[in-house]
Amino acid sequence: MSSGQNGRYTLVADIGGTNARFALVAPGQLQPEQQITLAVDDFDTIDAAIRAYLEQAGIGHDETPREACLAIACPTSRDWISMTNNGWSFSREALQRSLALEQLQVINDYAAQAYAAPHLKADELFRVGGGEALTGHPIALVGPGTGLGVGGLIFDNQGQVALVTEGGHVDFAPTTELEIDILRYLLRYHEHVSAERLLSGMGLTNLHKALTDIRGATGGPLTPAQISAGALERGDAICRETLEIFCAMLGSVAGNTALTLGAQGGVFITGGIIPRMLDLFATSQFRARFEAKGRFRDYMAAIPTQVVIAAQPGLLGASAALHRHSL
Repeated sequence: MSSGQNGRYTLVADIGGTNARFALVAPGQLQPEQQITLAVDDFDTIDAAIRAYLEQAGIGHDETPREACLAIACPTSRDWISMTNNGWSFSREALQRSLALEQLQVINDYAAQAYAAPHLKADELFRVGGGEALTGHPIALVGPGTGLGVGGLIFDNQGQVALVTEGGHVDFAPTTELEIDILRYLLRYHEHVSAERLLSGMGLTNLHKALTDIRGATGGPLTPAQISAGALERGDAICRETLEIFCAMLGSVAGNTALTLGAQGGVFITGGIIPRMLDLFATSQFRARFEAKGRFRDYMAAIPTQVVIAAQPGLLGASAALHRHSL
């Protein structure tokens, strides 16, 4: 692994719509240290937030990092970065000059999740079925959260390359009679029913509304938190069915992604929804639906599926991205 210039720490960040998480990585190391989370709304610019973090971390002028990798929740392919869910916008070239950085990488936050995956420890993962991952083969990531993230990681003789996709917006493909009825319900309101329409926070609400209509039940729309509480705490039948079908559908989509990428290196379930219901997830139809790919059932059965339960995988991924050609 490369070390920081002149033995200095390198700077890593994972920045979303609400929080900006920062950390430092010591020369020759991968694990982030001195993690601090700042509220995006407290700062007018990303430059100001970075300087505030360095001050809080006790980094003096002579120790200022010369290398940085920022994982950001928005497209990052151009010089001008405009964040999707907060007001920060900046030129990466101007930010690099302002912070006197010799190297600055700005990557998509889901790319950071991908780069983190091979470096997660056993206690940062919750395994649900499968055999052993094949070293050097592609890895797939599927992350139901605010939206549905889909991506991967491939390996070549130069290191690791993250695949950042818009796979959450593929067509929803029902595989049961009930799911066909759910699709019919959603087609009343949406011209295009994507996987994300069902496998996300809003997806839980959409799925619950569809089941309420199909079952002829009553009750207004519920938030994802209300649905989870109804299923896990109050024993509400439709809320419970909502979570069960959510997990089953996720198994189908994760399996499709694994087939598409040839992800014999394993599939990682990211995002904030599944870690909140691990017991239900482990006993759900997720794994059965993941493997239910006809003639490729044996191929799928060998692929391990794991839920990422690490606290800050984005920071680890930013560190790995910065040094990916020498890991």
